[in-house]
Amino acid sequence: MLRPMTLRWQGLPGRRSSRFERLYLLHGSRMKSMARNLLGTASDAEDAVQDTFLKIHRSIASFRGQSSFATWTFRILINTCYDARASRMRKKEVARDEPGETAPRPEPRAASAHPSLRLALERAVAQLTGHQRDVFLLYEVEGFRHSEIATILEISETASKNTLFQAKKNLRQMLKRRAVARRRPGNHHEHQL
Repeated sequence: MLRPMTLRWQGLPGRRSSRFERLYLLHGSRMKSMARNLLGTASDAEDAVQDTFLKIHRSIASFRGQSSFATWTFRILINTCYDARASRMRKKEVARDEPGETAPRPEPRAASAHPSLRLALERAVAQLTGHQRDVFLLYEVEGFRHSEIATILEISETASKNTLFQAKKNLRQMLKRRAVARRRPGNHHEHQL
């Protein structure tokens, strides 16, 4: 599991531009992973991370240190991803004739995971509510603590814990239904969730 950034902006050596380069080199891939999990495609994730760094650059003076720099950065990233999702939904409403977008699929956590199990989990995670998916991914995939998730998503710690509990409960039910469907006689192909 990845550890959340413990980096403070003031702790980065060098000029402002070199600080951004260092921040990107240290944590850009983790941010892209989170954005891909929320948005579903690598290109959308790259755009969201770039937008996030532009927003950080424009508003770094407003960082007051009330939370960790990582929490502040990921809050900006999450908001940027929410904005991208909302924009995508507005575009879908305008152009209903275009084929629908696929739901976000989490990055595989372990390369050794069985492909069919990984695919089933990705499909199940994609079926969670947006809020449950966000909490699940932040906690289980990105390794944030509930206190950090609460700050990032602007919810209480208790709400984060409850949402994670519900997400895991829903995932267990979906995966159980999938397993039951696969065991039925005469079933020779993999069922979708």
